[in-house]
Amino acid sequence: MNPFFKRSAAVMFAVCAATQGAYAAPRQDERPNQDQVVQDGIAVKPLNRNRIGSVWRDIAAPEEAVNEQAAQQYLALMSKAKQEGALVPESDPQVQRLRAIARRIIPNTIRWNQDAQQWKWQVNLLKSDEVNAFCMPGGRIAFYTGIIDKLRLTDDEIAAVMGHEIAHALREHGRDRQSKATATGLASQLGGAALSAWLGVDVRGATNAAGQLLVLKFSRDEEREADLVGLDIAARSGFDPRAGIALWNKMAVLNQSGAPIELLSTHPGGSERIEQIENHMNVLLPLYARSKGVPVDRLPPYRSNVAQR
Repeated sequence: MNPFFKRSAAVMFAVCAATQGAYAAPRQDERPNQDQVVQDGIAVKPLNRNRIGSVWRDIAAPEEAVNEQAAQQYLALMSKAKQEGALVPESDPQVQRLRAIARRIIPNTIRWNQDAQQWKWQVNLLKSDEVNAFCMPGGRIAFYTGIIDKLRLTDDEIAAVMGHEIAHALREHGRDRQSKATATGLASQLGGAALSAWLGVDVRGATNAAGQLLVLKFSRDEEREADLVGLDIAARSGFDPRAGIALWNKMAVLNQSGAPIELLSTHPGGSERIEQIENHMNVLLPLYARSKGVPVDRLPPYRSNVAQR
């Protein structure tokens, strides 16, 4: 073989090995039902505790350590926000609104992760212009006033955001991302160093970049999963899943100034998310209709607000 092609093949092999070698492939007889679980038309990856590679995951990010770390970080963030006057008081109508929505959503979280029934749920609101919200492991939720005010969110749209963020915690995406980042980082470093020594050329940058792109791919997949699981939870709780479409249309208006390139973004594009939600509306709308005790064809059209620029 020509030396150039030999080296090129070696580089490609190392990149693939660096990005995939950290996870042992399941045996052929274990592959059925390992790739996804379908609940009422929504396909998700099984929680890693039931998959090959869970031993590495528990070493890299044990559940108890992740939950404890999340609790400490959340407490520190709320304490700092209170000191700086950024923690909205519990008596504020917006805080009460968020907590009322959460109380309806929380009972429907257990079907996606049984551990959620032991979580110590918290919901707080922070004064910030940032358009953001999050849910840490263990059910610790925070909204920023910016996302409510700038998007003029309805209760259904707040439920879509809250369900999405809760879904990340339920499906253990943060823990998985931490484990995958650790694993791919280690694999790419080892693979890159070994290949560099053999070729006499430093290719660690290529293998590290490949590892980073793999982690980004996982993140985009997690965002897609969280969109659907979150709307499933919201719909079962009596919130209109069509709010997810309105939400991303509002986000599109807000982001008209420019968006990151899809390949290098940890989030799918808004149009892609809307298309996925629309494709699952035949699954989501019946859940919402059932919560309201009416047939799907008797549901009124969804009404939203116009996002402010």
